[in-house]
Amino acid sequence: MTREPVDKTLKMYVGGSFIRSESGRTDPAEGRLRVNRASRKDLRSAVEIAGKSQPGWAKATAYLRGQILYRIAEMLEGRRDAMASAIGEAGQDEVSASVDLLVSCAGWSDKHSQILGTANQVAGPYHNFTVSEPVGIVGMIAPDQPPLLGLVALIAPAILAGNTVIALASRAKPQPSAEFGEVLATSDVPAGVVNILTGELDELAPYFSSHREIAGLIAAGVGSETRRTLELGAAENLKRVHVIEEPMDISDWRTLVGPGAVERTLEFKTIWHPSSA
Repeated sequence: MTREPVDKTLKMYVGGSFIRSESGRTDPAEGRLRVNRASRKDLRSAVEIAGKSQPGWAKATAYLRGQILYRIAEMLEGRRDAMASAIGEAGQDEVSASVDLLVSCAGWSDKHSQILGTANQVAGPYHNFTVSEPVGIVGMIAPDQPPLLGLVALIAPAILAGNTVIALASRAKPQPSAEFGEVLATSDVPAGVVNILTGELDELAPYFSSHREIAGLIAAGVGSETRRTLELGAAENLKRVHVIEEPMDISDWRTLVGPGAVERTLEFKTIWHPSSA
């Protein structure tokens, strides 16, 4: 007797759990796969969860955040074959680039504050310091290609700085994002720090930009119309929007990490202190 394989619906990763859309909507994906289509309510729920997780994550030491990022790299390396299969052509190269990027970000976790902050020279009996702190909740729109590296390159610099994130995965190839959710679930990342939605960009982009609890927004691989939607929606609540226009090249992943990538998700404050105290 011929056996029919079990069809699979890819779940979204929110609050440390694998969930279905509250609307019950799914869309066909590659092969026999289906993917959940997130709604506005799903995004609101993810923001609420990320908001509860962010203060504790921001208080974690830079060393601990770096160790957790390294653990993500370890677990991704362990799922290399499954992830490469989900990606398809050049999957092994993309997994390698993503692992290396995570390891690099782990190293930056306790160094970016020294590079981006400074002790300022002032006239008077004062010390003056500029220090960085996370903006809070960061919304992210990953590019369609590359599906894994594009997602990891947005998430890793943000969480190493103490932010929590809500990411919209690749629409063209969502399976790697589901596999990456399983990596996160076994890699010591606290629940709610990373939340990954799947769905339609045109439907969710206005809500990413207009939601007042999302403090920053980073998008890659979006067109001019989507960019305009994001910028107009963010103008009402003064949200920071950064659009990455250059394609992400897996052979040149080093350009995607470093202080510049971390700075997108930081705020800076200046502290005055009497020199005699």
